[in-house]
Amino acid sequence: MHRLPRLSLALVSAAIACSNGSAAANSAAKTADSAAKAAAVSAAVNATAQPAAAPSLDSLTDAADRGRILGKESAPVWFVMVSDFQCPFCKTWHDSTFRMIEKDYVETGKLRMAFINFPLHANSLPASVTAMCAAAQGKFWGTHDRIFDSQNAWKGLKEPRPFLDSLAIASGADAAKLKSCEDGNHVEPLIAADQARFQKAGVGGTPTFYIGNATMVGAQPPKDFRRVIDSVLSAANKGK
Repeated sequence: MHRLPRLSLALVSAAIACSNGSAAANSAAKTADSAAKAAAVSAAVNATAQPAAAPSLDSLTDAADRGRILGKESAPVWFVMVSDFQCPFCKTWHDSTFRMIEKDYVETGKLRMAFINFPLHANSLPASVTAMCAAAQGKFWGTHDRIFDSQNAWKGLKEPRPFLDSLAIASGADAAKLKSCEDGNHVEPLIAADQARFQKAGVGGTPTFYIGNATMVGAQPPKDFRRVIDSVLSAANKGK
């Protein structure tokens, strides 16, 4: 697996995104020493890029960690998305841009994609738990799509788990294994670690994207993502 080089935090442009509500934190992140901030981003992304290769005391958690990665190990560039299943701007990005990137860049071996949980809303954490428990069974990405596609149906539910579980089961997850994972709180530490690492790296809202040495924030148009991705890939190919 390719280890990411130290990233220089290059904010391409801020667009519409869900905020974590901490203006002070956002301001501090913007004014932090650039080298220290780049190091924090690099550490966070590299931790994502190198999930456990061998089973630990909790092999289910390891499987969930690996299951939220999409694409070939030989891909030259990582595309890391920090997202919140209930964030409306994350859904906008998913609906408008995700499938283009998946088809044109991930399936063609140009990018390797990872999903980072950054729950900010009332039902975001239950959605992340369901998705990551599905990931433990190799069913993350189908569940991911169904959760975003049906966001308006579950975001206001007082008890969203039955609905969310039905989406994972429709994606091929085994119902009994899903229940055991959720009841056993296996993936909550993984989700909390995601959020802690990337909050330390300066993420102030969702969606935020790390594409090689570039950073994009918000549900920007597909053409902007294509432009940045192509530029990063060109630089990666020149560096071979």
